[in-house]
Amino acid sequence: MVPRLSFSQHQTQQSMMLSAKLIATPPHNEIWSPEIVQRKVNLMENTSTPNLSSTGAASALIGDPAKFGRVGEDGTVYVITPTGDRAVGSYPGKSPEEALAYFVKKFEMAASEVALLAARIRSGAMVPSDAHEAVNKLRSQIAELNGVGDLVNLAESLEKIPALITEHEGAYVARKAAQAAEREARKVESTAIKEKLVAEAESLVDSVAWKVTTARLKVLLEEWKKAPRLDKKIDAQLWKRFSSSRNKFDKRRRTHFANLASEHKKVATTKEMIVKEGESLANSKDWLNTAKQFKSLMDQWKASGRGKKSTDAALWSRFKAAQDTFFAAKNADMDKRKGSMAENLLKREAMITEFEALLPITDFKSAKKKFYDLMSKWQKIGMTDRKKRASFDAKIKKVEDEINELERNYQRKSDPTAKAQANKVVQGLAEAIENYEKQAAKAEAAGQTAKAMVAREAAAARRVWLEQAEKGLTDFTN
Repeated sequence: MVPRLSFSQHQTQQSMMLSAKLIATPPHNEIWSPEIVQRKVNLMENTSTPNLSSTGAASALIGDPAKFGRVGEDGTVYVITPTGDRAVGSYPGKSPEEALAYFVKKFEMAASEVALLAARIRSGAMVPSDAHEAVNKLRSQIAELNGVGDLVNLAESLEKIPALITEHEGAYVARKAAQAAEREARKVESTAIKEKLVAEAESLVDSVAWKVTTARLKVLLEEWKKAPRLDKKIDAQLWKRFSSSRNKFDKRRRTHFANLASEHKKVATTKEMIVKEGESLANSKDWLNTAKQFKSLMDQWKASGRGKKSTDAALWSRFKAAQDTFFAAKNADMDKRKGSMAENLLKREAMITEFEALLPITDFKSAKKKFYDLMSKWQKIGMTDRKKRASFDAKIKKVEDEINELERNYQRKSDPTAKAQANKVVQGLAEAIENYEKQAAKAEAAGQTAKAMVAREAAAARRVWLEQAEKGLTDFTN
């Protein structure tokens, strides 16, 4: 008889096989971490199956190999059963201890599966229908198992599991209901979160705070990515609304900035023309007209609108530089002229006295010649204060007007056509008076007193006119 292995020699092997089996066969739809695996092993080792001894479940099912197995002289390994020894196989090239240990491991694997199945059922993690299916599979495996161990106890333990399934079916249903309720709660919460994100995105569609809104929509998108997924259909519907809002705002933003860029280009073109004209005037010495032109250019600048900030700043810098160049030169020239203007004022005051000395005019021809001689000198005098020039111009004009009036009278008196017309008027009035007097005398002779009075009044009126006409005719002879 070949010595049999003691149970203590297989304790470590047992634990290793249990851990390996647990890792290889995780529960339905569940992934176990190493920590969970260890807890499951401890559970099986510290929890007894129904109607088993108080020893660990796996230990009770495995039993002492020395009681359930032996190795024949030819190396064949046998399992001892109530119905007799049964050959389970051999392990050529190995010692009897190693051969027996090999077939004990096979029993351990089957026992671990039974223990693991019971633990999963108790935890409520296994679907009852799947558990019954697992029992059926294990029945077939144990019936054909080539392993060394307490096969009878193992089979009996397996047959106690259906009752365990029934016992824990309610826990499974409750667990699934709790999970469903939890999923629904998460769904409601996630839906509320995403609906809130969608509502805010939709409220920002018409915003004109381009920079702030763009940044906020980016934040909302990141929050959307972090939010839990929903039912595919609901998620797709909410995403469609969310994405549509972002796209609508982005389209408005791009259109706005495209239009703004076009407007900025237009403004820049206009201001460039203004700047170039200003730069062409920078060195002008025509102080008065150029100053007016710069004012006009400034008005055009203001009317052209706002362009791109950086471009506006650059163009304004050029325009201001041109203005500063011109007005600095103008002011320097004016400062230079202030001394000469005081001297020119004295000269003009002295000449005003000469202009006024021409009055009263007795000989307009001589006065006219002196006047224009004085004007020639007057125009050669440099700049004078504008306020003073106004009073000077008024005094000069008075003298000029007197000369012009005398000249007009002279020309009128020396005009033969005018003299002939005056004679004609005098003769016409004399003839009219004579005719009215004849009409008056004839009317009186006929006793027509009223008619005679009208005729004499007409004659009297024309005598007044005749007197004035004769006086005017006299002017032509003087």
